Amino acid sequence: MRRRIILVVGVIAVVVAIYFISNMNLFSKVDNGKEDAVSQATASRYQELEIREYQGVRLDPAIGPRDNSISGIQEVDLSTYQLQLTGLVDKPVSYTYEQVLEKEKAQRLITLYCVEGWQATVLWEGVCINDLLADAGIKDDATVVIFHCVDGYTTSMPLTVIKDKDILLAYSANGVSLPASMGFPFIVVAEDRLGYKWARWVNKIELSSDESFKGYWEKRGYSNDATVN
Repeated sequence: MRRRIILVVGVIAVVVAIYFISNMNLFSKVDNGKEDAVSQATASRYQELEIREYQGVRLDPAIGPRDNSISGIQEVDLSTYQLQLTGLVDKPVSYTYEQVLEKEKAQRLITLYCVEGWQATVLWEGVCINDLLADAGIKDDATVVIFHCVDGYTTSMPLTVIKDKDILLAYSANGVSLPASMGFPFIVVAEDRLGYKWARWVNKIELSSDESFKGYWEKRGYSNDATVN
């Protein structure tokens, strides 16, 4: 009797193992050799001409898996668009989109970490915010940089972080123009900060001394530091 039980248990174990192995194969590849549904969904998010590898690193699609903006994807009209530098500056400055693109460009491979649990490693290209601030001049009492966006979204970072990490304001992702869903014309590439610090559709950069300032999600309980652990 005991041998019979052991034999039955062994057969069940073999069947279960075969089942899981078969399903693993299904999850990784279907019989016709095509990618699984998850991989297909990821691949479909790449834009035409978007590069997928850089210096041996696999790049993720610049477009995220879903829209998590506060008011939907914004469509910015460049004919009326202005990027303003205001607040505690010596001289307020306004740029057109084309004027920002004329600035010295920088390119960096940086990963965005979203609080929803996904991440994306993207090759970003844009202008260093420090270069923009140099045009306006920074007053001595400025300690915080507040980003305002077309949809009313706000967030902030310490001025020291902007300076020390030479944070980018990006207009290109993976070799193509920033898509509207990722913040065209400009996104803050908030390196080593969680995704809600990556302000999209930025239209104003404000210098402030208000170190207690809280942006849209920070007012709703999210950490104002947002450092990636």
